[in-house]
Amino acid sequence: MKKYCIALAIFCSLSLLTNNISAQDKNLYSFDKAISVPGDGGYDYLFIDQPNNKLYVSHGTTVNVIDLATEQVIGTIGNMMGVHGIAVADKEGKGFISDGKANAVIAFDINTYKTIATIPLSGKKPDAIMYDEYSNQLFAFNGGSDNVSVIDVVTLKETKTIALGGGPEFAVADGNGKIFNNLEDKNSIKVINSKSLQVVDSFSLANCKAPTGIAMDVKNKRIFTVCGESKDMCVVDAKSGKMIACLPIGGGVDAVTYDPVTKLIFCSCGEGVTTIIEQKSANKYEVVQKLVTQKKAKTIALDTKTHKIYLSVAEFVAGTRTPIAGSFKVLVYKMN
Repeated sequence: MKKYCIALAIFCSLSLLTNNISAQDKNLYSFDKAISVPGDGGYDYLFIDQPNNKLYVSHGTTVNVIDLATEQVIGTIGNMMGVHGIAVADKEGKGFISDGKANAVIAFDINTYKTIATIPLSGKKPDAIMYDEYSNQLFAFNGGSDNVSVIDVVTLKETKTIALGGGPEFAVADGNGKIFNNLEDKNSIKVINSKSLQVVDSFSLANCKAPTGIAMDVKNKRIFTVCGESKDMCVVDAKSGKMIACLPIGGGVDAVTYDPVTKLIFCSCGEGVTTIIEQKSANKYEVVQKLVTQKKAKTIALDTKTHKIYLSVAEFVAGTRTPIAGSFKVLVYKMN
């Protein structure tokens, strides 16, 4: 009986170990292709305009436009000083680009890719940018002045700035008048009312050091924020600000995105891994794959129609931060 119990214990332990390994080694996503993108320079955000099936890729002083149906470059928006984020207001037929070095937002026609206006900002070094359909306004988050510039998408004018009290990173809207913005240097989330244009709440992220990317499960009111220094992804209740869970991810994380259909969360990490986390329920999460990508592939966009993910990256001169000329590309990964 004793030998049986020992054998049973060993079997159960091995089974548990096997289950844990398989749970974190599911081959959910694999490499599909690389899309070569012309030009050189640094890179930052990617943005998918889902209604028009286009991917916008920031790239030095330009933004490249990729048709998601053909996965080919179909346009370029250029002549800027230092591109960061992209946003699109489809019903206005306009796109917007934050030009950090120019302290401006560039408005362009989403059909012709021609520049409509250069919008000067009183805020400094605009970085993340987002369009809020609920208020029909654009929000540019200024890393050099710790505030956000509000832009009227019709008049193409800055109408207000909102003080944040810290360095803003990515932001996400809930579709009902609230915008959640990570403050990287304060380990917190600021909640902005997009109608009153005021900060209405602040959530402390005690377990999350240097939050950067942010995404949201609107249905369950869960915020997903990725933490650069603590190397984890934390789940926050969007109503109370309560921390639900934190899971380990790779190093050098910048962005995160959430697929409401597959219930998968993607954390793109500059060390060359995209950590994929499955949402089992509103309060339960599990790392299911550590997808090997490429070093410095730290920003990501998700196509919610095909469920493909896209990451921009370049090859670099060994031991330097100097990109190799002609090496810029977008990596594509698909569901298996």
